[in-house]
Amino acid sequence: MAKRKKGRGGLLIKLLLLAGLIGAGYWLYLEYEQQSWRPDDQAYPDQGALVGENDGAVDFEVLKGLGAEFVYLEASRGARGKDANFSRNLAAAREAGLQVGAVHLFDPCETADGQSANYVTIVPRDADLLPPAIRLSRTTDECFESVSEAAVQSELLTLVNQIESHTEAPAVLAPSEEFEARYRPARRLERALWLEGDMQEPDYGGRPWMVWTANSSYLSEAAENPLRWLVVRP
Repeated sequence: MAKRKKGRGGLLIKLLLLAGLIGAGYWLYLEYEQQSWRPDDQAYPDQGALVGENDGAVDFEVLKGLGAEFVYLEASRGARGKDANFSRNLAAAREAGLQVGAVHLFDPCETADGQSANYVTIVPRDADLLPPAIRLSRTTDECFESVSEAAVQSELLTLVNQIESHTEAPAVLAPSEEFEARYRPARRLERALWLEGDMQEPDYGGRPWMVWTANSSYLSEAAENPLRWLVVRP
């Protein structure tokens, strides 16, 4: 009887190991599939990428050759942060024939005045730029002092108005799912939406998106690191 129990225990361990190997293999397969996946060009003819200094060097000519029509470039963060590669990327992307837009990362811990001042010092007033985008991912959990939801909503509205005054174009709001659930910018502000959803169209904004981050880790010949691949609603 003891030998049978030992045998059954060994078989169970083997089955568990086999299941673990299968699960790991499937996860690696999905990761590989995601890295090379992008939406069908026929369904979404207007595609591009989001690029920032953390992406390293990007060959915009190659990106254009891959089918990108535009890029959004990270420009400013909060009241003080600036993307070190913004000006260089802006020139290179335009040289490659890509349309270009600038992105500001909203910091709910700081006032709108400081953030808009930071944005306008790096992003030129240029009618050829795409509409400005404001990324909304940081929450007040990161603040040193308590900030109310009402204060976040008020400062965001002020920032939107200030950036739009500088660019003379309506802003695009890019909330993460967590930010939207907490502060509801998509439901409070009538602006175009930029939503996130790897390989699956997002619906957490409560209304249709205009820009979709369809793959947050798109691997290509255009860059050493994976890029965030975007599509625009037809």
